[in-house]
Amino acid sequence: MRFFFDARYIRTDFHDGISRYTAGLGSAVQRLAPDEVTFLVHDERQLAHLPEGAHWLLFQSNESPLEPIAALRLNKYRPDVLFSPLQTIGTAGRNYAAILTLHDLIYYRHRKPPTNLNPLLRLGWRLYHLTYWPQRWALNGADLVATVSHTSRREILEHRLTRNEVVVIPNAPQDLAALLPEKAASASPSATLRGRNLVYMGSFMPYKNVETLIHGMAQLPQHRLHLLSRIRDDRRRELEALIPQGAQVTFHNGVSDAEYARLLADDAILVTGSLDEGYGLPIAEALELGTPAVVSELEIFHEVAGPGAKYFSPTDPDAFAARVRELSHPDNYAATSTAGREHMRQYTWEHSARRLLREARELHASRSR
Repeated sequence: MRFFFDARYIRTDFHDGISRYTAGLGSAVQRLAPDEVTFLVHDERQLAHLPEGAHWLLFQSNESPLEPIAALRLNKYRPDVLFSPLQTIGTAGRNYAAILTLHDLIYYRHRKPPTNLNPLLRLGWRLYHLTYWPQRWALNGADLVATVSHTSRREILEHRLTRNEVVVIPNAPQDLAALLPEKAASASPSATLRGRNLVYMGSFMPYKNVETLIHGMAQLPQHRLHLLSRIRDDRRRELEALIPQGAQVTFHNGVSDAEYARLLADDAILVTGSLDEGYGLPIAEALELGTPAVVSELEIFHEVAGPGAKYFSPTDPDAFAARVRELSHPDNYAATSTAGREHMRQYTWEHSARRLLREARELHASRSR
């Protein structure tokens, strides 16, 4: 099988969610089937995020105006199956099987486009998500549709976004433990209080609901809330004005992956009060590291975190504080940490790559009959 993997969504500056998914899944596929896989890239710097020695093809940018006719250009390379981690590659006129991916439906509810897109594409992104019919047209151009969670699969089927089968190729956390020094220099946790550091990794868009976390800190004087991501100055001033007197809140304004790992490993609890979410990768990353979580009551969070988290109503700061205090008991902390790590065993890039290759080979076999 000549399996083409679209790796053009890998960013060369820093990973976003799609970039990390592409690099993680692509690397695992290469390890399992090195002689079958060819990666599509539009910038040779993207190869730094793929295994050394991988076969690759320099192709047009995913932002090219020729993207709608990409299949006509790919036909001459004679792929048997193409997998794309998004659904925007053109499929009209293709002579091969195609698997397209829709990660979630978050942009239909919150239409702010990714900031790395050029202005024209950002406008197109907003228009694309005004109605479901462009999505249906794109997904029906494939033979198979992939998504990253059972929650997203349910939503895709509920909105009848495709007539094709929808399969789950889960996201997986990066190995943050590999970024820690052999002997991390953190203070010994208290015998009576765990999770003194509350770590939030995510944007500060309104639906992320960081306000509930900050309000809840009024009842958590022994804990410090770490807000890790980059933040605009005006948004920071808005949130700083909400900090209760005596509460400990630190704005980091961006951290490296290594610093992120160190903070999560330093007697921490991962926290989020999001009102809506597409997946929740920081939760998976924390649980994989053994750091339990306190998260808002969302279907997708229950799927990602399972018993590795405590849940609260996202509009209730008192409930947030209560769940943190509950989890801060050493016995509860240890039990939830263990349960979270066990839950995360099902989310590995190798597991996802095996599922993707199995689906690709079945498609290839069906077209060869």
